[in-house]
Amino acid sequence: MDEPSQLLKYLGRGPEPEQLRHVRVLPARAAVEAPWPRWAHPEVIRALGSVGIQQPWRHQVEAAELAHAGQHVILATGTASGKSLGYQLPALDAICRAEEAKAAATGRFVDEAADAVVLYLAPTKALAADQLSSLRALGLSALRAETYDGDTEASERRWIREHANFVLCNPDMLHFGVLPNHEWWAKFFRRLRYVIVDEAHGYRGVFGSHVAAVLRRLRRICRQHGSAPVFIAASATSAQPQESFGRLIGMPVAAVTEDASPHGATTVAFWEPALSEVSGENGAPERRTSIAETSNLLADLVAARVRTIAFIKSRRGAEAISGNTKRLLEEVDPSLPQRVAAYRSGYLPEERRELEQSLRSGKLLGVASTSALELGIDVSGLDAVLVAGWPGTRASLFQQFGRAGRAGQDALAAFIASDDPLDTYLVNHPEAIFDVPVEASVFDPGNPFVLGPQLCAAAAEIPLGPNDLALFGASTEALLDSLVAEGYLRRRPAGWFWTHPQSAAGMVNLREDGGGPISIVEADTGTVLGTMGSPQSHYQAHAGAVYVHQGLNYLVEELNEADHCAVVRRAWPDFYTTARDVTQIEVVNSLKESVWGPVTLHFGEVQVTTQVVSFQRKALVSNEILGEEPLQLGARDLFTKAVWFTVEPAFLVANGLAQARFPGSLHAAEHAAIGLLPLVASSDRWDVGGVSTALHADTGQPTVFVYDGHPGGAGFAERGYDMARRWLQATHDAIAACECESGCPSCVQSPKCGNKNNPLDKSGAIELLRLVFASDPTA
Repeated sequence: MDEPSQLLKYLGRGPEPEQLRHVRVLPARAAVEAPWPRWAHPEVIRALGSVGIQQPWRHQVEAAELAHAGQHVILATGTASGKSLGYQLPALDAICRAEEAKAAATGRFVDEAADAVVLYLAPTKALAADQLSSLRALGLSALRAETYDGDTEASERRWIREHANFVLCNPDMLHFGVLPNHEWWAKFFRRLRYVIVDEAHGYRGVFGSHVAAVLRRLRRICRQHGSAPVFIAASATSAQPQESFGRLIGMPVAAVTEDASPHGATTVAFWEPALSEVSGENGAPERRTSIAETSNLLADLVAARVRTIAFIKSRRGAEAISGNTKRLLEEVDPSLPQRVAAYRSGYLPEERRELEQSLRSGKLLGVASTSALELGIDVSGLDAVLVAGWPGTRASLFQQFGRAGRAGQDALAAFIASDDPLDTYLVNHPEAIFDVPVEASVFDPGNPFVLGPQLCAAAAEIPLGPNDLALFGASTEALLDSLVAEGYLRRRPAGWFWTHPQSAAGMVNLREDGGGPISIVEADTGTVLGTMGSPQSHYQAHAGAVYVHQGLNYLVEELNEADHCAVVRRAWPDFYTTARDVTQIEVVNSLKESVWGPVTLHFGEVQVTTQVVSFQRKALVSNEILGEEPLQLGARDLFTKAVWFTVEPAFLVANGLAQARFPGSLHAAEHAAIGLLPLVASSDRWDVGGVSTALHADTGQPTVFVYDGHPGGAGFAERGYDMARRWLQATHDAIAACECESGCPSCVQSPKCGNKNNPLDKSGAIELLRLVFASDPTA
């Protein structure tokens, strides 16, 4: 591969293209080795040596020593830093010694407490499958490692429960299949020595809240069966990993954060697509889309035989980048399109495994992926990474950048800004990425909309007693009383009981917010192409929406929510679709407030009513709006948490903002504030929503709301409240930095706006926000 600085010439085919906003070189890092722990079993050291690990790095040994001593620990270091060795070493040592003891005790009684099994939890099946391959490659005769997930054949499950000593699972299967059937797993739980939580930084928002409850249920089941396993987490670099993982499992933990692994230098490029000559909504200028721009860059790199992965948040975006890149390469070399593919969740298991193998082998030169490949799947030898649009957190960005250079070579990474206020801010303020700590994982274990159903699941496993109240948190007893009042649980002298015939765990989906998954069905054949969460369906699977699968386009003919399916038919559109909604919000309860003179900042409970009312067709390359059609979909109510601020009207008028400009100024500030919230919270723009009004019925003043898009809240709005000054000042700076005259999608326009981005007052929003954060008495 060329030097990374030389690779920059492939970006836009020029030495210094105008889209290149910033270049920074992350220096190479030398390794710091440490001796093997004295307690490490010789067979484990031999096996690791057979796969090329002759000496561990210091952070691996530090984590292993803590876990071996019985301390819950999180190892939070960079991508490709060998975190897996930190947990494999104590886990495999325990397994080898237990098997050795059993072999020596043939014919005599063996104390089951001296036996050892390990439970490994990964957020994705792909990561668990990759971990299984690496474990089997060690060739340890004592190791019986198997995956236990939704793809596991029924005929294999009993053998795994009875005989496997290293079970690889995911939180969903632990919730649905293992904990409710803990009596079948009694032998396993009695011997459980270690629980490994991989990619722990990914457990955030509502999903993180669910997993926190599932891990507490796991601890409770272990206690019932007489074990107290040590929890070991592996995480990307993140803020406060000790606090975050401690909150996830509900116990004190130690943290190892100093990375002692070697890594090649990475040249990081910040890239902002140029404004096009096409005007968008309300005459605002449009930038070339990050999808189109990334497709061009990926095609350039693949044509130069540079092994590259392009990340984007959406499934549809991954498919679009793959398809566009193939078309561009067809004109260059007909052999190259087949060496490019998309990778995302929703594919069938056999499709995912085949793509992973092709990427490892080098058969694929370019991959467009969602965050499914961000995780610790071992893909060495990649030369470049493209990140299309902000991935949600700095931790994710660096995790994705770290996919390149894993074989030790220098690498290229490029962040391509999308039409979004946060992206605009970041490409013009690189210090906000490189010169501040990464985010903490944000989730709320006490969210009643999460904890209530999880308590039902726990009661169905073993009736809840007074000793369990502390395990699930301070709000547990009040929540149990309300579950009794609503008929979900029954109270008896011994505790709280689940008395219904249906499965309590089956009522909870860890990753979706009600309604169950929607199957995407091909009209002509009846083939199930994939699945989609119910909340997404109104936005992405409504009649007329474009659905993309494996590079093929389909048009949705019908969304049948009663049967949980969307019927699609093969099509060849030259556009994509985006839905628009209208929203109303009511204040239920203000939980916190801060008075900044004429400005009052609130955090509390709200009721949000949202209805998807129409969708637009937009040109794939130019983003030009081609048309809009109404939709007849039902409204959805959401009880959640929000951060909001009110401003005294007289204060605004006295400072030069006329009352007639209130609606446009507040509206523009709201859009930009939604876009900038991920700067201070580990959210993604689509995790939150917002409403603004010049006179809100509940506050009686000009008000801007930003709310969590999940029942009960996800912790993002509260983080916005806690970091309000930094958040609102960055919002102001992002709008002010945008080169457009009166507002565009890069600063104050929103693709979801039900009011067609009208009215918007860019200069009014700048002045409004300046007055708001300048009122902070701590400034």
